[in-house]
Amino acid sequence: MTTDLPLLSNARSDRVRSVRSLGRRAVRQRVGRFVVEGPQAVRELLSYAGHAASDLYLTSSAAERHTEIVELANAVRVAVRLCTDEVLAAMTDTSHPQGMIAVAEPVHVPLEEALGAVTGRDNPASRLFVVVLTNVRDPGNAGTVLRAADAFGAAAVLVSDASVDIYNPKVVRSTVGSLFHLPVSVGAPVPDLLEACRAAGLRVLAADGTGETSLPEVDLSAPHAWVMGNEAWGLEPEVRDLCDDVVSIPIVRAESLNLAMAATVCLHASSSAAR
Repeated sequence: MTTDLPLLSNARSDRVRSVRSLGRRAVRQRVGRFVVEGPQAVRELLSYAGHAASDLYLTSSAAERHTEIVELANAVRVAVRLCTDEVLAAMTDTSHPQGMIAVAEPVHVPLEEALGAVTGRDNPASRLFVVVLTNVRDPGNAGTVLRAADAFGAAAVLVSDASVDIYNPKVVRSTVGSLFHLPVSVGAPVPDLLEACRAAGLRVLAADGTGETSLPEVDLSAPHAWVMGNEAWGLEPEVRDLCDDVVSIPIVRAESLNLAMAATVCLHASSSAAR
């Protein structure tokens, strides 16, 4: 029973400071841990990647409301620790962490393994595409693209070395648990990512407003990779040159779509073509 657990009440304790420090990228990389906030994300972590979780911190009221999450934590042998609202708030960079957070190890996989998800023999037709993030710097955009990739059945997400850290708290919050649903590979330079995609038999498609090929004209029935660029300047010319085609989204009136919206449109098109 959670009510039998000791209550963490000192917001200045070493444990609290240690969890709080995971908001900094340098600390996350040094200790190999990151924070997952909120019931939905924590539930997905425990359900899909429970082996990566180490600690669950939650208030007494959250424990009463979300008994199934506590049961999940116990089932995968994650330490459950009750704490006050003040302690929980001190552990995160948000004012309202929704009553619980978890600490976990990174869940990304090697590039070859991520691409194996689309090239495997038992791969369903709905997972014939991957997403490549190049120089994506905004945490909210990165998280939203990852969530869209999950929603529309992408086989994997590949994140370049020049992009935002996917374990940034804002990225993790934006994925709302999708981070734990599909293979994510991080850290490779963009040319290496595109070369690996092509070697795996994927057609490499640049999503860019300068493209002369319109999205409705593209054959998305074969395995392919969508290459997404930076929020401000899009894809660099040298990256576009490495792609098999440059695809634009037809727009009626607005000047352009932001990265997350453009990615969602492209991924929906890929998902529809696979049905």
